[in-house]
Amino acid sequence: MGLPHGVADRLSGTARAAVVPRRRWLAAAGLLGVPVAGLSVCRAVDLPWPETVVQLLSFTPWLVVPAGFSFLCAVAARRPVAAGAAAALLALQAAWLFSPDYARPLPPAGGRGAELVTMSINAKLGRADAGEIVRMVRDHDVGLLALQEYTPALEQRLEAAGINGELPYRISAPGRDASGGALYSRFPLQSTGTLAGTRFPMVSARLELPVPEGGAAVLEVTNVHTRAPVGGGLGQWRRELAALGRLPEQAAAAVAGRKQAGQQPPLLLLGDFNAGYDHAEFRRLVAAGAAHPLVDVATAQGARLVPTWPMDLPLPGAALDHLLTGPSVGSRDYAVHRVAGTDHAAVVATLTIPAPG
Repeated sequence: MGLPHGVADRLSGTARAAVVPRRRWLAAAGLLGVPVAGLSVCRAVDLPWPETVVQLLSFTPWLVVPAGFSFLCAVAARRPVAAGAAAALLALQAAWLFSPDYARPLPPAGGRGAELVTMSINAKLGRADAGEIVRMVRDHDVGLLALQEYTPALEQRLEAAGINGELPYRISAPGRDASGGALYSRFPLQSTGTLAGTRFPMVSARLELPVPEGGAAVLEVTNVHTRAPVGGGLGQWRRELAALGRLPEQAAAAVAGRKQAGQQPPLLLLGDFNAGYDHAEFRRLVAAGAAHPLVDVATAQGARLVPTWPMDLPLPGAALDHLLTGPSVGSRDYAVHRVAGTDHAAVVATLTIPAPG
């Protein structure tokens, strides 16, 4: 004995109606998940990807959001296979967010050393608020300031705001576009050259800091501003990151014959790298051939995902500005600060520079 014809039709119609939302949930899961999966392949495979892919990779940490919604949609669709695939994609994003591979903890400085509060900021064609920069230098007791996109007009405004009274030593090369850069210091600076073959001059300097117990700690500093991987600059961007990755080995070779020969000299690369951990090129730079690895201060302080650009637009941000040190340099108090007039944040941290034993 079966159900009345009308009842059976109504039940069949209800079943069909239930299938339609499930299909919509499944379609939504695919629309969200497929682009995430495509970009994840580019993140995982180290190939010379084109400009658009490289630019999108800067925002890889944000992929956890569509990956999460894709998983929820797949669960709502009641499709175990789709839900499993979405769960795996979400787990991959989480692994990249919290991977311990990049969190090399800084060793305690130990022994004798000197503390140095360091600050770096891209001034966006010199438009950053000079008064605000000088106030930050005073408030945070900054001893070393690196500026990118440093113009003659910004130089004049910084002088008018009193920068010379705070940081009397300077190595500067102002430019009328994005090419200018400067290092300001409370302690004497000795120029050690400019990185060859770069679009924007990247000046290196040696900084000597007095140690409370006597003597001096020496820090090798490079003010970094790589060309952005846009407008045909991708190849230049890759070459510049590779050149920066060779600096630790060169610094180690430079101390050959001294009593600290064979050791990694205290090193600091700071500025706008136009790159982050989701770029294989940047990961190679930090690894520095594994013989002389660098440490990202933000990562060591648990702040790798704090964006530094763009600060002037309501868009998802990316961490493109970094403080990279040699492993002998300690750090604390890493922070990111907005500055009026520029789309980059200022990054600030206190470093402990070991003195020769």
